[in-house]
Amino acid sequence: MTKGIILAIDAMGGDKGPVMTVEGTAIAAKRFPEARFLMFGKNQVLRPLIAQYKSLQDRAEIRHTSDVVEMEDKPSSAIRTGRNSSMGLAVKAVKEGEADVAISAGNTGALMGLAKITLRTMPGISRPALATILPALKRDVVMLDLGANVDCDEKNLVQFAIMGAAFSRTVLHQTLPQVALLNVGVEELKGSDSVKKAAKILKEANLPMQFEGFLEGDSIGIGDVDVVVTDGFTGNIAVKTAEGTAKLIAELLRRAFYRNFITRIGFLFAKGGLDWIRKHLDPNTHNGAVFLGLNGLVVKSHGSSSASGYAEAIQVAVEMHRNNIIELITEDLKNFSGDEAVTPALKE
Repeated sequence: MTKGIILAIDAMGGDKGPVMTVEGTAIAAKRFPEARFLMFGKNQVLRPLIAQYKSLQDRAEIRHTSDVVEMEDKPSSAIRTGRNSSMGLAVKAVKEGEADVAISAGNTGALMGLAKITLRTMPGISRPALATILPALKRDVVMLDLGANVDCDEKNLVQFAIMGAAFSRTVLHQTLPQVALLNVGVEELKGSDSVKKAAKILKEANLPMQFEGFLEGDSIGIGDVDVVVTDGFTGNIAVKTAEGTAKLIAELLRRAFYRNFITRIGFLFAKGGLDWIRKHLDPNTHNGAVFLGLNGLVVKSHGSSSASGYAEAIQVAVEMHRNNIIELITEDLKNFSGDEAVTPALKE
């Protein structure tokens, strides 16, 4: 029998609020009959919504709070005042052992801050990183960091590689993930000192990954590796550029097929292929960014997520818990710290 899991849901978070989060949770409840849900938010709002879904009956417990972190709130303000909000209490439930994972579609900066303050970083991790799954031609790709850390040294990048590989193993089920550092070229002499030092350490380390060296930005969309590692400044720009490019392609295709009567007829013949492209590029299909490196699991759904997209974020949460990602990272760090060949280089 599959072991049960308890999920803490920030039911008030996201652009679409409780209507979306409750429906998305109901979809996930059908997929994971072993799951139970702590729904944090306003009782008078959540109760009638939950009552609409048979899959949530006797499996969803409302934890009332009138405090909500709004999407436009400044992270600094939310961190000071949001500990009793639906977001803050969902994260707190993980810390206190009431829940296995917290999921929110709310304010990213606020969630990041509350998660770091509440859960703290794991032993052996200097800074947590934000990771997500990106669609690519050859395979889905894990990328981190996406904005949690603007400036990173080689120590941070090595830790990101370890955490990203563990994420790939648990969620994408890659036995020995291929890992590369994002750089301005593939040659060993190119890049910043931190990137070059991180490459040297990873090349010599005995870790459950295949280190492939450097890769350039155009290789992300191709899917040449399983895990792309970079600092948060570069990673955030890269992923936002990719999302914008996907929207550009979708809009150009729409305009092309609606130009005249003939192109509209052509659309009818191409609709099946276009639907495939749309689904592949849809952020809801690959929803669920993860704060890695904390003493607890927190998943961030897109703020504009649909209910089906929110269910995908919950699926990421379940996969991480099922496959013991925190234990994997802890074990990899332990083995890495004991590697005499690379530990001196990390301390330089």
